[in-house]
Amino acid sequence: MPAGDLDDKFSQFREHWQPKVVASLNGQEVKLAKILGEFPWHRHAEADELFLCWRGRFRLEFRDHAVEMGPGDYHLVPRGVEHRPVAEAEAEIVLFEPADVRNTGDVDDACFTAPQGVVL
Repeated sequence: MPAGDLDDKFSQFREHWQPKVVASLNGQEVKLAKILGEFPWHRHAEADELFLCWRGRFRLEFRDHAVEMGPGDYHLVPRGVEHRPVAEAEAEIVLFEPADVRNTGDVDDACFTAPQGVVL
């Protein structure tokens, strides 16, 4: 998949907190997700994670501060840093992370842990 239209890809799913892979490169994946509400606190011990806001607004919460995100904003969460995204209204985000990263990191949550490798 060398090229694609992100708006078209986002239109192909409705569920929240279930990342979809749209591209892979050098052991990394580019994932799309729709988010709404509060995600569980978690960390990725071995991986950095980059969040890019595509549509809507959300905030990345850390134990000591929060970062407000709007369309076009991005933020790198360093490996090992506990965080959670929170969206008061639906937002669409693009994630950049290693292919083997589980969305809930060190937390196993029946409601939020998504299957890995789901490709659009």
